[in-house]
Amino acid sequence: MPSPSFVRPLPFLRPALLAFALTCAGAAWSQQQPAPAEDLGALSQRWVDEALHQVQAGGAMPLRMEVEVGALDSRLRLAPCERVEPYLPTGARLWGRTRLGLRCVQGTTRWNVFLPLTVKAYGPAWVLAGSVAAGATLSEQDAVQAEVDWAAEPAAVLANPEAWVGQTATRTLSPGQPLRQGMVRAPELFKAGTPVRVVAQGPGYAVTSSGQAMTAGAAGQNVRIRMSNGKVISGIVSDDGTVQATL
Repeated sequence: MPSPSFVRPLPFLRPALLAFALTCAGAAWSQQQPAPAEDLGALSQRWVDEALHQVQAGGAMPLRMEVEVGALDSRLRLAPCERVEPYLPTGARLWGRTRLGLRCVQGTTRWNVFLPLTVKAYGPAWVLAGSVAAGATLSEQDAVQAEVDWAAEPAAVLANPEAWVGQTATRTLSPGQPLRQGMVRAPELFKAGTPVRVVAQGPGYAVTSSGQAMTAGAAGQNVRIRMSNGKVISGIVSDDGTVQATL
């Protein structure tokens, strides 16, 4: 049976390459000669280490990986197996809390089990220095840089200040929270019912007119505008609040 859970720090690498390498590693292991039955936890750790070795030559990014290999249910009684193949289950990600498949590919009794796995990815991120009210605009002073676990939550980390400086908080944010996607949005440039300038473009021409916003709009959003003749069109909001429509 697997040994108790343990954590081992791993080198810097790209998360996407990690997942690819683990898939490739599974194929490589399946081609090995049969091996005696062994500790499944150690087998899994060696498989991950081998996959990481494959991607070290492919470059690196500032993420310090840690992989925690869990343990199978102690009540499980697995038949002896000459060759166990680790693999990444369909739909599983090597990111955060996940699992690694282990299947007996050569033995009197075939079996397939899943081993708990936690992948942590520590890297630089922007962490809130204090509370931010919902709807408030964030400035450079609202966050400080620190190392956090990028894989702790599904939402991506906003590692570039340009992604959050000048944006508004979608909800009340607490001190110590790393800034992630979904926590901020572009500020509204106009509200529903506001007169807006519309630039309608077609083949070889551009016409500027005015209309009334049917919804609030922020830069980059697709909004609906009611024109003076009653026609409703849609367009993309520019940084200056102008709506660009294609006819």
